[in-house]
Parts: sequence; structure tokens; C-alpha cells
Amino acid sequence: MASQDWFEKDFYAILGVPRDADAAAVKKAYRKLAKQYHPDRNEGDAAAEQRFKDVGEAHAVLSDPKQRQEYDAVRSMAGGGARFRAGAGGPGGAGGFEDVFSAFGGGGGGGARVRFQQPGGGGYAGGDQDINDLLAQMFGGASAGGGRGADPFGPGFGAPRGPRPGVDVQARTSLAFRDAVEGSTVTLSTAEGGRITTRIPAGVRDGQKIRLRGKGAAGDPGAPKGDLILTVTVEKHPVFGRSGNDLTVDLPVTFAEAALGATVRVPTLDGASVKVKVAPGTPSGRVLRVKGRGVPGKAGTGDLLAKVSVVVPQRLTDEARHAVETLRDADGDADPRATLFQQAAT
Repeated sequence: MASQDWFEKDFYAILGVPRDADAAAVKKAYRKLAKQYHPDRNEGDAAAEQRFKDVGEAHAVLSDPKQRQEYDAVRSMAGGGARFRAGAGGPGGAGGFEDVFSAFGGGGGGGARVRFQQPGGGGYAGGDQDINDLLAQMFGGASAGGGRGADPFGPGFGAPRGPRPGVDVQARTSLAFRDAVEGSTVTLSTAEGGRITTRIPAGVRDGQKIRLRGKGAAGDPGAPKGDLILTVTVEKHPVFGRSGNDLTVDLPVTFAEAALGATVRVPTLDGASVKVKVAPGTPSGRVLRVKGRGVPGKAGTGDLLAKVSVVVPQRLTDEARHAVETLRDADGDADPRATLFQQAAT
């Protein structure tokens, strides 16, 4: 990270911890904020995504004792330590910009002034030592090879701190309904022409994101690869639906089965079937539950929910019509919609 970033960013404020917070407090604050602003929980929220990055950046520095020491040194210059200010030292020993460099042979307060030049301009007034060398000495570093133009803040500030890890990669895949419920192995093609084979866990939902560790873009030599963020689209099934970890199915029954009761078969996702009892007088819309025939999950397997749908016959024989008319006459003046109108009037 560049030293200028450290001047501008208050990592303690970003994590919400005091400057004397210990490593445990820093870690606890980071975990809480990382969970709160994680992209998987704030999809499409650019502000949350930037906050997540800032929290990660702050934790990376404050959790490393060496980086934290260097960061505190840089921030002290910006907020109350050594300051680069023009003018001579005043009463009380408050030194100006020149006082900072007086220890390196440039004179005391009110003495010689340091004059900066563009690279290649040749040093400063009163000597031939490069200003970058002076800054390197101030922060405990040294110019690379002792030459001019080195990073003035030494290797702990301007120079990269190590190989950069690879970035995360976004991808999409489509699964058949059965494969999403039971789990499946898929092979993906990468932008570079490679292929990635991975296992999709059982019970994945439509639109769910799966993070595949180390399957993203390559980083610098010796650095870990990024992750692959895989968004899964689940195709519709002609018979089954899904509600949480429960499978749903519409179960047609005849009028006679619903009125008199019956035992009927219900299809299951694995191609088999189970028998369920339809109680006498079962209306359309009643749900019959078959335990343990749903979607596998961490808390257990869901159920199969069969919703009864009474089928009205489209064609009647003369004998069947006479039977229905007899049933109608037996009902007399009973009105199944009476309660409906009473409730509508309230």
C-alpha cells in the first residue's frame, strides 16, 4: 500500500476500535463488519461492497504487528507527530519543516532551508545528499542500492509488501431441478481455455452463490489464487416445485376419491412413488405431507407436500349424471357460499 493511502485512511475508525485495541479486539471487530457487509448478503449494493473492501484493508494492516507499527508512524506525522511545515522553530521547541532535517546536516531552526528539485535536478542546497536518502534514513530504510530516486519511505511504505493474490472471478451455471436437489458434478470452461470440475452440493437453490476456494484468477508467483464465485440457475421441473427444503406437487384426485376417501399413489423425485390416504370429504387445496421425501439440508431432509386437486369430470354418462343429480337433490338448500358472503359484508 502506498504511504499516501495510509496518510488519508483511518483504519481504527473504519473498524470502530480505539488505537490501543489489542489483536483480539481488532479481529472481533473485523469479523463482525465483514459479515455485515459481505457481498453475498448485500448483492448489488456498491456502498456495502466498498465498505467490505475498506474493512478488509484495515484488518490486513492492523492485524500485522509490523505493518501496524509502520502505519502508526505514518499517521502520527499526519495527526500529531512529526509534521512537515514551512518556517523556523518557534518557542517551546516546536520545530518546523527545516527542523526535521537539521539532524542530517541541514541546519537548525531559522538556518539553512531545504530546497526540493524534480528528479534529475541534483540534490538540495548545502550538500549533495539526495532528499530520498534522507527520508529513507528517517524511516529506518535505505535507498535501493544507495542511489537516487528510491522510495523515500523505504520498503515498508512505497514498495509492495509481497506477491499479490489472484482476484475473484464470477461465473454462472445452469442445473436441472433433480441435479440441484440431489447434488451434481459440473465442468466449467475458463476464459483462458481451461476447465474446472467441481461438485455442487445437494440442495442448492435457484440464484444461490457458491464460493470455490482457489478456483479464481492466478496471482503473482507464490501467491494464492482467487476464488470462483459461481451463481447457480435451477431449471423448472414439470411436476415438482420447491418451498424451502420441502418439495411440492399437485395431486389430482377424483370426486369419488375426495368424497368417499381413498389410498392413492404420489410420485417422488427419485422416480418411485409413495402411498397416501385421502380422507373422506377431502376438499381441493388440502395438503398431504410425506415425511423425509424433500430436499436434503444441514438441518435434515425436508418433506414432500402433495396438494389435493379434485378433478371435475368433463363428460358424464346418463347413469353418472343421474347419480350427481341425486346427490344435488340430497344437499337440499345448503349453500356452500353463505359464509363467503357473510365475511365479505364485514
